[in-house]
Amino acid sequence: MTRNVLLIALGSTARADCLAEAISRCKNTALFSYLSHANPSVIARSKNHVVGRANDLEAIQRFAREVTPDLAVISPEAPLAAGVVDALNEVGVPCAGPLKTNARLESSKSFMRNLLKKYDIEGSLEYHVFDSMDGVEDYLIDLGKFVVKPDGLTGGKGVKVLGDHLKGVEDAKTYCQQLLDQGSKVVLEEKLEGEEFSVQFFTDGKTVIPSPIAQDHKRAFEDDTGPNTGGMGSYSMQNHLLPFVSASDLETAKRITQEVAEAIFKETGIRFKGIMYGGFMLTVEGVKLIEYNVRFGDPEVMNILPLIKSDFVEVMDAIVHERLRDVKLEFAQKATVCKYAVPEGYPLKPKKGEIIDISSLRAYENELGGKLKVYLGSVESLDGSDALQLRMGASRAIACVGIADKLEDAERIAEEAVRRIKGPVTHRKDIGTTALVQKRVNHMNALRHEK
Repeated sequence: MTRNVLLIALGSTARADCLAEAISRCKNTALFSYLSHANPSVIARSKNHVVGRANDLEAIQRFAREVTPDLAVISPEAPLAAGVVDALNEVGVPCAGPLKTNARLESSKSFMRNLLKKYDIEGSLEYHVFDSMDGVEDYLIDLGKFVVKPDGLTGGKGVKVLGDHLKGVEDAKTYCQQLLDQGSKVVLEEKLEGEEFSVQFFTDGKTVIPSPIAQDHKRAFEDDTGPNTGGMGSYSMQNHLLPFVSASDLETAKRITQEVAEAIFKETGIRFKGIMYGGFMLTVEGVKLIEYNVRFGDPEVMNILPLIKSDFVEVMDAIVHERLRDVKLEFAQKATVCKYAVPEGYPLKPKKGEIIDISSLRAYENELGGKLKVYLGSVESLDGSDALQLRMGASRAIACVGIADKLEDAERIAEEAVRRIKGPVTHRKDIGTTALVQKRVNHMNALRHEK
């Protein structure tokens, strides 16, 4: 019996293509896609698709009634925060994603922080939420080292850190005022010292299962310099840990996530169903929680879904029906490196509309078989098909994912793949390299020595 799966893929990143490919790999599955961007690869993988406005919940409902899906998978955070799962449930479509009330775990940083505080969950940090400038300066001075965050969604680009984006208290006050003027609350947090890592947990609100750990690279340029982006690439190791993150650290992250899932149910009376993507920082005091996202990460999803050995649709269906504990979720013991090709000038002045040729890239992909995955993002076809010549948008264009037994081999594959794209693109050459990973290890060793 064929399973109809609806993919809600709003936005123009390669995450949608990765999800579409993972769904399409499953046996007896037909993919239907609602897109706000005509991703040529997602369209090619779909039995039927429609391109519509991202915030049009009624249009999404109409398409769902037409294709009668057995399951819906949602790619980005914005439709979850807007209540797309609530809207699909109204027309009888089960969704592997949280209802709007639980999507606040990502759409409201104050909700997440207050939840940890109320239920005394480990891994929290010093913070305060402000809806005016009253007390902001004093709190910044008390913290000494601080991070400024808008309360709502920012696409990974709204967080500003002392030393990286802010020179001092006056800079922070100016940014706080800007956020308040835009109607956002402001969350001030202590600045942590350590190394970040990401774990994407599959959960039905009761059972929590981690995927391999990944580390994202948000800064635009080599050696972690330049402005923040949505993510220039990421890597994961063959043992599903990182050189500076132990099995015990992962167990702590899992325990925190399990407690958060239980706290959400206590708070709302509704099970969280979907992906709880935890952004953590390993410090000398242990694992700290930076944030949760309520969907797969971009680019981190591309480090884990190519490795999944289980039936992805069956796993997502088990989430919906609260039987995740009965499913064996397995990942191949491989290392992965994801590198994004982006338009020259990205992210400040990207060369939008330029043509790129990926014929050599596709030939390399065919040559390597499963050792390389190519996912299309902010590109469009010149002739309406999944062609070899594409026009770039203003954002991340193509993700190249190397897969191998060792990290250095996965990095070599990803680097060669990106180099085969012909046109005005650039990328971070250092992602997944031995030198950059060792820099992370040395950083943690230095912090431990200082303590």
